[in-house]
Order: sequence, then structure tokens, then C-alpha cells
Amino acid sequence: MYEGSKKWELAAEVAQALCKMAPGRPFGWMHLACALHEMKRTKEARNVLLPVVGRFPEEHMMRYRLACYSCRLGYLKAAWKWLEKAIDLAGKKDIRMMALNDPDLERLWTDIAEI
Repeated sequence: MYEGSKKWELAAEVAQALCKMAPGRPFGWMHLACALHEMKRTKEARNVLLPVVGRFPEEHMMRYRLACYSCRLGYLKAAWKWLEKAIDLAGKKDIRMMALNDPDLERLWTDIAEI
């Protein structure tokens, strides 16, 4: 609800509570990172996901978002590695099309177009 109305601080508060109540589910972590990124706190968003990504080995969107945040922060090699992991889990076609339309990954668009 708060994300839909772009009330990012409230969205982050709810997501933090979800992380505490259900740390074994990716939902809270993903939404916390999203809210932080939207508040221009991309480094914090990345730092939220990095320590928990290993808990969710099948979660391709977590890896995709790590690619986005890494790219925005200028960590292009790391961004590419996270994107490759997302592709391995979700499939090249689905991730490729999403990535080519994602401004967070703009610095990788030339490379993405080649896969």
C-alpha cells in the first residue's frame, strides 16, 4: 500500500518489521531494499540484500535487484555477475527483456543486448 502511494519511509518501516517477523522469507528484505533505493539510499539497499541473498537460492529477483543497485553505484563487474546469476535462475529471455528496459541497468545495456 505504501509503495503504491510512494510513501517510501513508511514502506521501509513496514518492510523492516516484516524482516524481523519473518526473516526466512524474501518479501520483507526485497521491499526494504526497494524502499531504500527509492529514497536514494541505494548503497543501503544493496547492503540490506547482500547478507541475506544466500538464504534464498531460488530468488532470481533478489539477484536482479542486486545487479541494479550495483550498477547504479558503479560496481559494474559485480552488477554483471548478479545479472548472470539472475539469468541462470530465471532464464535469459525474461531477464534480458526486463534489463533492457530498466534504467538502473542502463550502463550495461550494450552488453545485455549481446546476450
